[in-house]
Amino acid sequence: MPEPAPSTPPLNPARPDAPAYGKPLAGWRLRLYTIIFEADTRAGQWFDRALVALILASVAVVMADSVASLHARWGAWFTALEWGFTALFTFEYLARLACVRHPLRYARSFFGVIDLLAVLPTYLALLVPGVHALIDVRVLRLLRVFRVFKLTAYMGEFQSLGAALLASRRKIAVFLMGVLMIVLVMGTVMYVVEGPDNGFTSIPVAVYWAITTMTTVGFGDITPKTDLGRLISSMMMLLGWGTLAVPTGIVTSEMTARRQGAITTRSCHECLTEGHLPEAVFCHHCGARLPPWRHSRSVPV
Repeated sequence: MPEPAPSTPPLNPARPDAPAYGKPLAGWRLRLYTIIFEADTRAGQWFDRALVALILASVAVVMADSVASLHARWGAWFTALEWGFTALFTFEYLARLACVRHPLRYARSFFGVIDLLAVLPTYLALLVPGVHALIDVRVLRLLRVFRVFKLTAYMGEFQSLGAALLASRRKIAVFLMGVLMIVLVMGTVMYVVEGPDNGFTSIPVAVYWAITTMTTVGFGDITPKTDLGRLISSMMMLLGWGTLAVPTGIVTSEMTARRQGAITTRSCHECLTEGHLPEAVFCHHCGARLPPWRHSRSVPV
């Protein structure tokens, strides 16, 4: 027999941030929460797909509206569509706040801020159309492109990449510090070797050249003229090919390790615990039978 459901959902050791917003215990808020925040139900899958389509369509409208010829011909339609998208995203944002037990936590989270940025520019452009000295309305209109960041909430691959980058941040920081030391030293050497007569007018300018050379970009606005300088340039370009592979390997290895321990968004209907493995049949907290898992997508540990 399963144990009685606790008054509050326990903290999931696999995903300690999963219940941070507070999952409702029953009623319409629980049903709405299941549709909006979970992805292993048919309704949740359709909700995510529809929202992704709306996000892409709204970003396409903003981009098309920035073209002068299209704006002159279809400006009224673009404005009507923009207000329609804004109304839908506003309703979605309010629904998210309404179905969680801690709405302030969600409002201050990364995805909560992105949801707010998706609707705020349209209202600000309406409220301050004449304050040109403080803000340009066109900038507010361009800020609507931030809606594309809402896609990260509905694609497990984005979340997996974000988790891998977060876990690798110390290694990447050490790598960037190493690259910074190399370009600083090599830039200083090139300042001494080439000098102001060949375009290396200062150490910061020489460091800029070292960065463009090491990243194999090579804009060509500053080029060495001496034989020794060209030899140093050749060494830095070859070194750049090797260093570019380092962060890729760090992040890839982290993503591979996390993919092996992927979990789903499926939650127990008895105790509301989240974060079960795809092959799990019973809840790891209370032992109740779990609902069948639809093979849709998984969330990284």
